[in-house]
Amino acid sequence: MTTIPTVTLNDGAELPRLGLGTYALTGDEGVDAVASALSVGYRLLDSAVNYENEAEVGEAVRRSGVDREEIFVTTKIPGRDHGYDEALASARGSLERLGLDRIDLYLIHWPNPSVDRYLDTWRAMIRLREEGVVRSIGVSNFTEQMLTRLIDETGVTPAVNQVELHPYFPQAALRAFHAEHGIRTESWSPLARRTELLAEPIVADVAAAHGVTPTQAVLRWHTQLGSIPIPKSAHAGRQRENADVFGFTLTDADLASLSGLERGRIRADFDPDTHEEM
Repeated sequence: MTTIPTVTLNDGAELPRLGLGTYALTGDEGVDAVASALSVGYRLLDSAVNYENEAEVGEAVRRSGVDREEIFVTTKIPGRDHGYDEALASARGSLERLGLDRIDLYLIHWPNPSVDRYLDTWRAMIRLREEGVVRSIGVSNFTEQMLTRLIDETGVTPAVNQVELHPYFPQAALRAFHAEHGIRTESWSPLARRTELLAEPIVADVAAAHGVTPTQAVLRWHTQLGSIPIPKSAHAGRQRENADVFGFTLTDADLASLSGLERGRIRADFDPDTHEEM
């Protein structure tokens, strides 16, 4: 079994440095996939209301036999539940579907700036943390300006900001802002799904130099930048491959070469300043 190291969040919680993305892992096959990841050594699970698989994630946690205290379960508030009372109710719904006594990491899924209720949502999440309903609170797809507003108006800094991040979109400025403010960066779509990233010659060369796969080279790039990738896989073999990235070290030149692939978001319409997701 792979042991995945942890990092300390700004609230003192220990977060694994690599997790399992669970988007589209639903039904009995989804339960089996998440349970498989837990048996491999994963301890960070990333779900969301809009993934419609919170029940499957909770069932896998119970079925796994892994001590509940070792597992960090993430879920996210959808845009339709923005607002103070709405967020409190959304958390209760997520807990019921998960069948767990707490949410370990609770995120605002998208800021939805045209609605402009993410600040009220954040205040509700602070209350949920104070009440012990959730362990850690954070956001997803927030910009520097949005993060600054949360911090300035509530005095509470998100523990995590989960954003699109991969060698095509390394987000150097945002990562620097996170580091300055004690916010951990999580990477969604860490392998730039539905692109040719893993076939890039630079990726192949870096992987070959270290005797690893292109996937492992890219995931190690994430962890050495200080980001926490959450790759999705339903297959035990690939789950093991994805988790086995802490036994080698990329050089500074390797990191620079991979970051040099920058070309932008996978989809331009995923810009948090304009994208809306309910």
